[in-house]
Amino acid sequence: MSRRLKFDIPGPDLRVDKDRVREKGWEALFADDLPSPFPMVVEIGFGRGEFLWQLAIERPQRAHVGVEVSFKRVLKMARRLARSGIRNIRLIEGTGQEMVRELLPESSVETFWINFSDPWPKKRHHRRRLIQSSFVRDLAVRLQPGGLVEIATDHEGYADWIEQVLAAEPLLENVHAPQPFLREVPGRMRTAYQLEWLKEGRPLRFWSYRKR
Repeated sequence: MSRRLKFDIPGPDLRVDKDRVREKGWEALFADDLPSPFPMVVEIGFGRGEFLWQLAIERPQRAHVGVEVSFKRVLKMARRLARSGIRNIRLIEGTGQEMVRELLPESSVETFWINFSDPWPKKRHHRRRLIQSSFVRDLAVRLQPGGLVEIATDHEGYADWIEQVLAAEPLLENVHAPQPFLREVPGRMRTAYQLEWLKEGRPLRFWSYRKR
């Protein structure tokens, strides 16, 4: 028997929508909780939210924005945050492409995190993959100088695709060069999904690219 979805927010509601971002701007939306100016960190596709949660705890002076296309996951994360006392996170429902192109100014983001986005393994679906040349260019433009794009996948075919797209972007450089990627990043939080995939023996890959 499935649980009934709860819609009440038992505390501050840290969700924002596109209209509020356009109207107020990010500094105003974080004004009650962070001194301005502040570095901004964005996780695209936060899933269960544990990675975003840990980032915010470890970096309390940074503004963290979680982007997720699933209404249910945004709602559940909002309910958890409302009870937590964590206030340096804002959640927005939508696609990563919309969020980046419409709501983030140029040179405004310190780090983008993209963890295990859908690989869309069938060739006819490759156009649906999040990591595309145009999207990576959008990320690079919105990074501060020296800002980072951090990407992870557990899918071999998608990994080859990601590698080619990142290497072709002239605004970015590989932090791990001459290695194209790492199989494990010391100190990096492991999500519940990642732990499951490690048990299954899936080959994980992690990229870190810096804006030149």
